[in-house]
Amino acid sequence: MTVSRIAERVRRIKPSPSSAAADRASALRREGRSIVSLVVGEPDFDTPRNIREAAVRAMDKGATRYTMLAGTPELREAIVRKMARENGLTYAAKDVVVANGAKSAIYSAFEATLEEGDEVIIPAPYWVSYPDMVIACGGVPVTVPCPESQGFKISAAQLEAAITPRTRWLLVNSPSNPTGATYSLAEYAALAKVLARHPHVMVMTDDIYEHIRFEGGTAPHILNAAPELRDRVLIVNGVSKTYAMTGWRIGWLVGPPDIIGALNTLLSQASGNACSISQAATVEALDGDQGFVAESVATYRKRRDHMAARINAIPGLSCLVPEGAFYLYVNCAGLIGRTTPEGKRLETDGDVVMYFLESVGVATVQGSAYGLAPFFRISIATSIETLDEGADRIARAVEALR
Repeated sequence: MTVSRIAERVRRIKPSPSSAAADRASALRREGRSIVSLVVGEPDFDTPRNIREAAVRAMDKGATRYTMLAGTPELREAIVRKMARENGLTYAAKDVVVANGAKSAIYSAFEATLEEGDEVIIPAPYWVSYPDMVIACGGVPVTVPCPESQGFKISAAQLEAAITPRTRWLLVNSPSNPTGATYSLAEYAALAKVLARHPHVMVMTDDIYEHIRFEGGTAPHILNAAPELRDRVLIVNGVSKTYAMTGWRIGWLVGPPDIIGALNTLLSQASGNACSISQAATVEALDGDQGFVAESVATYRKRRDHMAARINAIPGLSCLVPEGAFYLYVNCAGLIGRTTPEGKRLETDGDVVMYFLESVGVATVQGSAYGLAPFFRISIATSIETLDEGADRIARAVEALR
């Protein structure tokens, strides 16, 4: 009998479906195919000049060595100022730990807090990495389907039904990837009433899209609605989406002293400090001119409105107009059961996505990867011209179905 050399916990997790879709699109391009990729969740803007210049200044001053594990004092103080200014939340620098991106921050938080068999409630649709990160850390993802009819958001009744004695976390992403759904203060207050009855449940908020919001201002936070939960809430954020800094790999966690202390210990053995130069650039991102944020959101809004109108004009497809982030979550139920020109019946949203890719060269990601089908996700973090080309091709593909 052959014994696997790979740990069982790693064998249980899946590669990222969005990364797989991007890789497939790249492979087809290398074969000479014309591919319109609407996959990658990454701003298509350059990092603002003032932020890049801050990085250069930091290098010129010799800021190229190890920093304090939790992050430089300058950055942690900047995060504290940002949270007071933008979120109305008061913390101290000791309540902050800086990580190598928000994704690493979330994984580390699960690694630091989950015992084998602990449950994490994850509203679906969800970012593809959440369940597998929980599994990799020995936990059990409890996914709760949140239908389009309720705006893709978990209700208080659903939360109540999902909680068990093994529940450790409720994970909330607002605005959401992949739907752009954003919780209101009233919705948070309703969830908080449930949480008040279950003091063993903590809340992790992934706020990475907080500024990419089309209804004005930053997204509300659950602590704005329920400050009494402060000792049970861990806040995750970063600069990748807001400031087009995906490659700089800076995220952070803010929360209760025991969890922050455990994260400091864990990261001291796992990764060490985040990049010193990126930390200096992030101080400028948070404290410097914020004009780029408003300009980029205005651009995303135009793309959202344009592409949502294009998609909703295609028979068999529909989408809600998202409140935030830079995605459309497209309902393709109207295509299920139809047949391609080659005679293949479309049974799933995965079939729909593959048909678009193979027949007209448009790459998207199937909704089943995000826990709710039949949908597919389109990224609008690309030009209007690219979006139009994608919509034109999708319309041709749909028209060819029988």
